[in-house]
Amino acid sequence: MTGAKKLTVCFLFAAICYFSNRSFAQIVNMESQRYHKDTTGWSGSVSASLSFNKYEQQVFAVNADTHVQYQTKKSLYLLLGSYGFLKGNDQAFIDYGFLHFRYNYKIGPVLRWEAFTQLQENAITKIQSRFLIGTGPRFKIISNKKFHLYAASLVMLETEKETGVPQQVNDWRSSSYISFTFLPNNRTEFTSTTYYQPVLFDVADYRLLNQSVFKIKASNKISVNINWSYQFDSSPPPDVINETYNFSTGVELDL
Repeated sequence: MTGAKKLTVCFLFAAICYFSNRSFAQIVNMESQRYHKDTTGWSGSVSASLSFNKYEQQVFAVNADTHVQYQTKKSLYLLLGSYGFLKGNDQAFIDYGFLHFRYNYKIGPVLRWEAFTQLQENAITKIQSRFLIGTGPRFKIISNKKFHLYAASLVMLETEKETGVPQQVNDWRSSSYISFTFLPNNRTEFTSTTYYQPVLFDVADYRLLNQSVFKIKASNKISVNINWSYQFDSSPPPDVINETYNFSTGVELDL
């Protein structure tokens, strides 16, 4: 293998590992995207990357993520968006995108009510389109300056069309999760969330996901993140593996 081919292979491998952490994550970890704060108003973050390389073939990669949150005394509005692709010599290695909106209303000291909707596509996992809409209660079990523990049990309608499959699948799923956030100091944060999403009345068809994020603030606006994701899908599309896990690092800019 020539030196140029080795460079191409190394770049593709690194890029695919970077993008795979997002592209395989069919369940969105909302806990790592919430800002736990007492003040009201707007907050958010944005990140983007663009690269073009040519060795013995041209490789073009784009990734963009946005996060916008608005909080009042009773309500929380959260909007997430992500898009990315990786192409080389007119071949798409990865192509994905999603848009997620969630509303959270504080009913009392312990009980919140959530509603959400999501639109998603993902070529690597053969999701031509997936639409979700759901609602349910969220419970604050523990919440103080250093530790937050939440649990929720939601119900959602999932409408999915797989690539190459003419029919559309509609399923009602439970979407339950338990999540904790540990903040040992004002520059360090660790969040871990575990989701369980079975089809209602068919518990053999389920998804299980754990996502953990370790965040260290380099400054007031910039953080370095270490991300871990594990997902098991008992009934994936044909030729798609049912178990995936990813480890990645990245930089985040707070707005």
